[in-house]
Amino acid sequence: MGLTRLLSRPHTREQEPEESEEQPPRTDEPPRQAAVIAFANQKGGVAKTTSTLNLAAALSEQGNRVLCIDMDPQGNLTMSQGLNPDSIERSMFDVLVHRLPIENVIEKTEIDLAVSSIDLAGAELALSSMIGRERALEKALMAVKGNYDYILIDTPPSLGLLTINALVAADHVIVPVQCEYLSLRGLVQLENTLAMIRENLNPNVAIMGILPTMFDRRTLHAREAVEILEENFGDLVFKTRIKKTIRYAEAPVKGTSVLKYDPTGNAAKAYRDLAKEVLNGAKARKHA
Repeated sequence: MGLTRLLSRPHTREQEPEESEEQPPRTDEPPRQAAVIAFANQKGGVAKTTSTLNLAAALSEQGNRVLCIDMDPQGNLTMSQGLNPDSIERSMFDVLVHRLPIENVIEKTEIDLAVSSIDLAGAELALSSMIGRERALEKALMAVKGNYDYILIDTPPSLGLLTINALVAADHVIVPVQCEYLSLRGLVQLENTLAMIRENLNPNVAIMGILPTMFDRRTLHAREAVEILEENFGDLVFKTRIKKTIRYAEAPVKGTSVLKYDPTGNAAKAYRDLAKEVLNGAKARKHA
């Protein structure tokens, strides 16, 4: 399939050494900075927005301070929290292009959300002539990274300047992948983009994991797609499988995550399981 060459040496953040017990903690150290996770896949319809929101809600349930950032001009993440992107006056467009402090576009909903609007569609053109255009989001986040434990970024279905900004600002990348052959092929282009970003802009960005989504265990094709992922990427594939269910479509209509909409259902449990993997397994993921 041409996938065996993908991530032959996966670039993931190595486990940080534990602090020596002999050294007492310093009281003058700056506060811990948020871990920034971008959800990226240039293919649309792979549950990036669904995963961004519901993982954020699951992490928040565990007592973490979480900020979501909607970097998609379609504004689906913004709409999923009951907000209308068409009526928003200030959005991530103003943050990226006009250097508006990001605090001014954060809405306190079920989770903290830096909102999108249709204006964001013009951000790539507006940024194209600016020096340091790839680092606009990274600079904007500096003011709030100390206020959160996790910052999750929803990206558009492309590998344009908005997605590049997200990858430059990120420590980790979660790649939602629909369990079908054509979706797997898109991983090649994403890894090429990540390689370019590591070489030129952010040497530390690492793939935290690949998330199989829209999984239907009844179909042989879906099971084979997961097998191909595991053969090529090993432990980079999350154990959690996001299965097909109408609950993921119903929750945004109510302006909530699936964890709030159907807290005891299997859909909510899946993202709680994913949150456990992120919280317990991220530092342990080490690859040659």
